[in-house]
Amino acid sequence: MAINQGQQQNPRDQGKAPPLDEREQQPPGIEQKMQIQPDFGAESYQGLGRLKNKAAIVTGGDSGIGRAVALAFAREGADVLIAYLDEEQDAEETLKYVRDAGREGIGVPGDLGREQHCKAIVDRAMREFGHLDILVNNAAFQMSHKGIEDLPPEEWDYTFRTNIYSMYYLCRAALSVMREGSAIVNTASIQAFQPTPSLLAYASTKGAIVTFTKGLAQDAIKYGVRVNAVAPGPVWTPLIASTMPAEHVKEFGKSTPIGRPAQPVELAPSYVFLASNESSYITGEVIGVTGGKPLD
Repeated sequence: MAINQGQQQNPRDQGKAPPLDEREQQPPGIEQKMQIQPDFGAESYQGLGRLKNKAAIVTGGDSGIGRAVALAFAREGADVLIAYLDEEQDAEETLKYVRDAGREGIGVPGDLGREQHCKAIVDRAMREFGHLDILVNNAAFQMSHKGIEDLPPEEWDYTFRTNIYSMYYLCRAALSVMREGSAIVNTASIQAFQPTPSLLAYASTKGAIVTFTKGLAQDAIKYGVRVNAVAPGPVWTPLIASTMPAEHVKEFGKSTPIGRPAQPVELAPSYVFLASNESSYITGEVIGVTGGKPLD
């Protein structure tokens, strides 16, 4: 049974981990094919107008954290462009929720590891919305390996292009058009601080994202643009089911003090806060949403 319907099965109410889906998928995974679907806030998230009439780009917005952020932004009053690889079915579902909130929703598929595509995304947002106030760099790739000898060079390159090159390309393009008071929010990870050897490439990119965020924040503020990051702990998304061994999926998130993985809806408020004027004196920071694990 899906756990995104606000029913008693929601593990947030029970304080325990959900029975995670072990069905294997090809990465980055399709949310609609998950046996236990993530809770992205469809029934629970209530907006308060914090982002009224703003325009946002959310990468990886088709599913997982990106879907929860796109829905929350729309219910807070923002128009949203979601960028994704090729998960059309998931993307259309996300856009439906954005439009049901009364906001404009645009989907742009393609490879974020290409500079020209990233420029085209920013150009599309400007054409459709007339302005760009928020950029959320959330798209990511990971794959689990036994050790560095099992990690192919081409996958190392692909992981960096997807997770960090795209961030550079998009921020560079966005800062040329963003207005004073705009915000960039990057998705880091607890892996930047407590790396798992089996996720060496992914963890390395997340460490780079933390440094990139802190460095860019000091430069972008001259344009009046704030740059911050959210560092999630374990979050139940399609990427987990499609890239981790079944035995690891079974135990996913149980090592946190809370004892379970987060649901995407539990991440969304942090992105809303960092994108809104409520965080107007915060830049260059990393907010941990980790289920009690410290960011060392």
